[in-house]
Amino acid sequence: MTLELLVSAMNKEPLALAEEMQIGSDAVIVSQGDYYDYQELAYQGHRLRFFAMKERGVGLSRNTVLMRAQADIGLFADEDIVYVPGYRDMVLQAFEEHPEADMLLFNVKAMPGRETYHISEFGRVRSYNCGRYSAYSCAVRMEAIIRRNITFSLLFGGGARYSNGEDSLFIQECIHKGMKVYKVPVEIGRERVRESTWFSGYHRKFFFDRGVLYRYMYKRMAKPFALRFLLAHRETMCLEISIKDAFSIMCEGIKEADR
Repeated sequence: MTLELLVSAMNKEPLALAEEMQIGSDAVIVSQGDYYDYQELAYQGHRLRFFAMKERGVGLSRNTVLMRAQADIGLFADEDIVYVPGYRDMVLQAFEEHPEADMLLFNVKAMPGRETYHISEFGRVRSYNCGRYSAYSCAVRMEAIIRRNITFSLLFGGGARYSNGEDSLFIQECIHKGMKVYKVPVEIGRERVRESTWFSGYHRKFFFDRGVLYRYMYKRMAKPFALRFLLAHRETMCLEISIKDAFSIMCEGIKEADR
């Protein structure tokens, strides 16, 4: 099997980015900025294909790398991920050990304050619990994606109308269209400390956008899942806005999605 890193970035130069990320595989890099360009470069024995584009939106960026991927396995990446030496072989070995898997989710250590779910054991991922994983934890068999015509939403994520959630919707669509998704307790990288491109606090827009996302993800179960989400994270997310008010705002977002 072959593997490509599928990188979504902003205003980056390819070789400098490859060094920052410690890229150790072939890669497709899409950098959104102020100009159009294409370069094919060599970096430490690997092939880098670099696409610069003016259009904005993380969903568009990820779809662009998907359209240009050529390897058997695509590993999604953000510009702020630093990979451990040998990550390519670790990912390919996991797919060899689990031929039943169409997608595998890996551990990427988050920067302090952004820690999410940590994978401690191998297991199946279902549609009701796939929202805890980021796109940069995903590696996919490209043929499975292509055959099912799966892409990222242009409505959610950095640069889109609603601030985040394109990764959750992508994984959920993969599951709904019959792909077998599993999690593996293998750490392949870490997130560099930097300012988030979309997160600016647990304010009204955060909860409103989350409400919109939950309607798309959970349909008629959006409100129960919204309440469960707030109760699970009340100690960090509901310090300035009460659970009651946050739930009310999420319900407004849910109604917005129905218009």
